Amino acid sequence: MTKKLLNLFFIFGAVFFSYAQTGGVKGLVTDNNGNPLFGVNIIVQNASQGVQTNFDGDFLINNIGAKQQTLKISFLGYKTKELQVNINENEIADIGTLVLLEGTEILQEVVISAERTNKFARKQTAYVSKLPLKDIENTQVYSTITTELLESQVVTNFQDALKNAVGIEQLWTSTGRGGDGAGFYSLRGFSTQPQLVNGVPGLTNGTINAANIERIEVVKGPSATLFGSTVTSYGGLINVVTKKPYKGSGGQLSFTSGTYGLNIITGDFNTPLDKEDNIYFRLNTSYHTEDSFQDTGFSKSFFVAPSLSYQVNNKLSFSFYSEISTSERTNPTMLFLSRGGPIQYADLDELGYNNKLSFTSNALTLKNPTANYRVEMDYKLSDTWNSQTILSKSNTSTDGYYTYLYDLTGEGVFSRFLNKQNASSQTTDFQQNFIGDFKIGNLRNRMVAGVDYYNLTGVDNSSSYVYYGSITPDGNTIEEGFPLTTAGVDGALATANNNNQKTKSHVYSTYVSDVINFTPALSAMASVRLDFFDQEGDVTDTEDDFDQFAVSPKFGLMYQPILEKLSVFGNYQNGFSNISPTLVGDPSEGAQTLKTFRPEQANQLEFGLKTNILNNRFNATVSYYAIQVSDKVMTDPNNAFNKIQDGEIESKGFEIELNANPISGLNIKAGYSNNKSEITESDNPDSIGQRPVEAGPESIYNFWANYNFQNGALEGFGFGAGFNGTSERDVLNIGYAPSGNFVLPGYTIFNASLFYASENYRIGLKLNNAFNKEYYNGWSTITPQQPRALLANFTYKF
Repeated sequence: MTKKLLNLFFIFGAVFFSYAQTGGVKGLVTDNNGNPLFGVNIIVQNASQGVQTNFDGDFLINNIGAKQQTLKISFLGYKTKELQVNINENEIADIGTLVLLEGTEILQEVVISAERTNKFARKQTAYVSKLPLKDIENTQVYSTITTELLESQVVTNFQDALKNAVGIEQLWTSTGRGGDGAGFYSLRGFSTQPQLVNGVPGLTNGTINAANIERIEVVKGPSATLFGSTVTSYGGLINVVTKKPYKGSGGQLSFTSGTYGLNIITGDFNTPLDKEDNIYFRLNTSYHTEDSFQDTGFSKSFFVAPSLSYQVNNKLSFSFYSEISTSERTNPTMLFLSRGGPIQYADLDELGYNNKLSFTSNALTLKNPTANYRVEMDYKLSDTWNSQTILSKSNTSTDGYYTYLYDLTGEGVFSRFLNKQNASSQTTDFQQNFIGDFKIGNLRNRMVAGVDYYNLTGVDNSSSYVYYGSITPDGNTIEEGFPLTTAGVDGALATANNNNQKTKSHVYSTYVSDVINFTPALSAMASVRLDFFDQEGDVTDTEDDFDQFAVSPKFGLMYQPILEKLSVFGNYQNGFSNISPTLVGDPSEGAQTLKTFRPEQANQLEFGLKTNILNNRFNATVSYYAIQVSDKVMTDPNNAFNKIQDGEIESKGFEIELNANPISGLNIKAGYSNNKSEITESDNPDSIGQRPVEAGPESIYNFWANYNFQNGALEGFGFGAGFNGTSERDVLNIGYAPSGNFVLPGYTIFNASLFYASENYRIGLKLNNAFNKEYYNGWSTITPQQPRALLANFTYKF
């Protein structure tokens, strides 16, 4: 008994002593003009403690060990400062006012976890301009989807996440097939795919896992000057920013279950690996299974993303990031409309489509393993220059059965074609950037100068396509003898030819971009890229080899009538595409040939305004743009399986985006875009004036509001509600093919959520498509979307 009492006394004394030996530190952080800085990271080195400054620039850190401590103060666009502070027990050390000077720091995405009042806004990034610029001083427009927004909406897939960005809409669901298996999206009148991860190429043949998304950046307009033509489009680009190691230890476990057999388990773990807290490791992982809302169909995937950061010293750091996934799923239902003869129907009612039918089998699946790896070295050359070296490698492959349904005659009878996929793509990207912040006379310059090497290797050993029966959209089988079994399909493929093709392409680039401040309120951006494209084509012969050279300029002008609160901007941006040789000819007849093209060119003029007012509680962007594309490769009006280069397209529109925190606990994200696109020149006179089908719907809108009670009996509870939708769209018209027009109706989808959140756990319910709206998307295709679905989520944080 005495021994137990002594042990208890010892434990109590140790705890008391540890508390007695703690203190705290407080202070104020401002810029050089005395303005308070909100959201500055204050870290106690080697103690895994930190906070961010509030709206008034103040901070307070409690329970710090009583001894001399080192504070690290960092903020995007400002020079990092380290400060020695003596902490006395049971006292709060007041270090007064700290002044941060503007300067270039390579962005560290996650430093600590802290509450941001305007949770749906993240208007600072080092990726959009390859420079650490705040949105208020960036002449380019971009939308950001934050991890807090994804948590509020219980988002389980990449497609739903992108619905929160202004002016973007899915055209084509991910097919998983080789070469172009990722989803396609319309953006400012042009199709684009998500091909950038942390600002460098990161390819996928399937869907992107939502478990590792820190945020998504949708960058608007032609962006080839800084990112090249291979991973961008004339409408813009999609950059996925992944979760990265941070100072401290912790993580979370989450389980989501819902309608149509949805079950997702995710884990997020972060920990230091050394006593000095210089090496941090983070692991994100997910297992996802889901059935289709149709009669058959499923998907399952496993995803793991280990990452490591190593701060060698105050000048040198290394980072390693990776995303590895395996997935298996059935073919998504897509009805390909006739591109040849005239179609006998103009809309869904005339077609008589039963969207509950998948026209496939769970025995016919595709597997899509994907791996992305990136190594980054950051070195501080001086007070004014940093070096950033990045090596990125990606590998995607597809293996299994791919089927599609195509209306050959336009009479509403869909023939099934299938093949055995066996293809892979590998990319290598090397970038060396030098990032500077210096003055020439009285002019401040923020500059990035870099070189970029990109290699893409594709291997295709897939079989040719074979015919495998016909059906009608309401489910009637035209002929028997085509069972949807592996044995039946393998029998049909026994006589198919197999491809044996390996292609390579190389892109060598150099670029420079400079943001010049003539005054604190007036700045200009000037950028240029030199790009050499070397296409080897099929490595077994030299007939399809070719190379091209392109120059891509970019200019911008920014004026801030109210510093840090209101800016007016204009930009000129250029994009180009080195069009790879394309197979033309009917694939069902096996008579395809390779055709080459000149580079396409796109030029954009844009102007607008940005706000950052009420202590960052109200962020808005309003812009108008006009994009002109020349030498556009288009479908031959006389042959749906041929491509010709005779087109010009004009795309104009305006966008409005709002992120607001009008009262404590309420966060709002809203957007509206209107796009007018038309073919202005073509060999096909009937197509002039037509809207390109890749332009998607003319109007796109989104809204989401989330409120959580701050105090009282309901503290911790909250709810969210919102909607997203589009106007009607042509998925087929005479500007794309001579077969005629087919229109998908517009839609508005309503969603809602309820949740309870505490410091350590969160419980949430989400209702998607609350009114069970039947809606579709497509791009010369028809793809039904999911009806009403209920999701439940539990997350434990530690």
